[in-house]
Amino acid sequence: MKSAFLKGLGLTILLFSIGVVYNSCNKADLDLSPHGPTEASYFTQQSDFQKAVVGIYAKLNDFYWYDGADGYGGVASGGNMVLLPGDDITTSDLNAYEIFGSIQPSNGILQRFYSTCYQLSARSNVVLQKIAEVAPGIYTTPNLADFNKGEALFLRGFAYYYLWNYFGTAPLDTVRVTSTGQFYPPSTTGTQLLDQSIQDFTDAAALLPTSWDASDVGRATKNAAYGMLGKSLVFRGSWKKSTEDFSAAMVAFGKISGVTLVPDFGDNFNAKTENNNESLFEYQATQAQGLDNVWLDNDFDISVGNASVYWGFYSGQSQYGQGIFVGTAKLKTAFNPADPRLPITMDSTNAIQKYITTDALDQVGVGSLNNPRLLRYADVLLLQAEATLQSGGSTSDAIGFINQVRTRARSMVPAGTEPADFSTAETSTAVIMQWIMDERLRELAGEGQRWFDVRRWSTEGIITLNNAFFSPTVPVNMNYQDKNIYFPIPSTEIDVNVNVKQNPGY
Repeated sequence: MKSAFLKGLGLTILLFSIGVVYNSCNKADLDLSPHGPTEASYFTQQSDFQKAVVGIYAKLNDFYWYDGADGYGGVASGGNMVLLPGDDITTSDLNAYEIFGSIQPSNGILQRFYSTCYQLSARSNVVLQKIAEVAPGIYTTPNLADFNKGEALFLRGFAYYYLWNYFGTAPLDTVRVTSTGQFYPPSTTGTQLLDQSIQDFTDAAALLPTSWDASDVGRATKNAAYGMLGKSLVFRGSWKKSTEDFSAAMVAFGKISGVTLVPDFGDNFNAKTENNNESLFEYQATQAQGLDNVWLDNDFDISVGNASVYWGFYSGQSQYGQGIFVGTAKLKTAFNPADPRLPITMDSTNAIQKYITTDALDQVGVGSLNNPRLLRYADVLLLQAEATLQSGGSTSDAIGFINQVRTRARSMVPAGTEPADFSTAETSTAVIMQWIMDERLRELAGEGQRWFDVRRWSTEGIITLNNAFFSPTVPVNMNYQDKNIYFPIPSTEIDVNVNVKQNPGY
């Protein structure tokens, strides 16, 4: 059941849509009181801050909502970027995000994803500023100001984590824009965006609660922050080939507490078992208080707008001519046929089953109330295996982390013998690393993790990304090039900010 906190996800947060209207008539007209709250009159009570924080979470919906950009549907749009570049998901369409060669800076999907990340960051910056300025006595609940600050930092870190993984470079903005001098920030270099995520997740972990009460389930916690911190450190360790980052990731992962793998792998995609003990963070799909209108984003109106998600690209709903996303032949052959995760991941026709067979539709039957799981403990365990291996730790310990994931899989009812444990006597780091990469493919397929993994392993020199990597059954028109390790900076950004540089090759 969705918590009371989630009801706010479908609401417009007035703070983020305030406009100033000037009138050239007489002074008496100018002295009229505004029809609703202004920024000057807002943030006068604790509940105002709570609503503003909900407004940051609500922006996550733009990655998943039905209508979205370019008439494809939000998740079908975002799904192109999130799912197709990897080797686990494919489509019969000649999709730019699968064949790479036709990705252009003018692509509308690219532009919307990029702008959503910055809207998420901007909302976080406003809340952080207001918390820093809050007068004594406004917050009446002990520690809530720190919790709200931690939430804003966590969500800003999430935005920059996305920007770095897709674009590599983009402007970095950690304060609210209040003057024209802030309009043209320069591009970042190296891992600056990821560095900011690491700092934000570090700071958030020190502020967030261990858990929330039942009415606030779904909000970021210490475990979510430590999980994303460790994950970001593993990613930077891959990029920089830094044993220090891998070691630091192990420290962060070691601070996660009270979570376990759930007995049934399928519960991670079931609308009835959301926010379970394996989930560290997920987007809380819900319905607007009045009408979950899938054609309108959730900034549209107080009670009308979209707060659900869209899984139609997996389920066979072919909206607007969008091709159906299915598992690749490579993914199917990665599974032992007796692995219980296989039928939960894909059926005999390669159609993806995650989120679909245990779905729950919204009130108009188009969107879904099934939460996208953004960080699972199984993901963390496999990252722990990788961090252990790459930091020079015990190979037996690294294999043990992988085997926890495999043990859960074969222990599902009815229990079987596959996938069997890997031998902890293995000492070849190359063999163990291949086990980790293959297990991440099987366990996390179709969850939007694969592209981030393969691009970092490529830069680390563990794999070679080329057309052959995507075999078997590489799309005929695939034209992967070295430049595609980054997506192009949207032309809309280049056009308005002279200090933003396009990624090489575009």
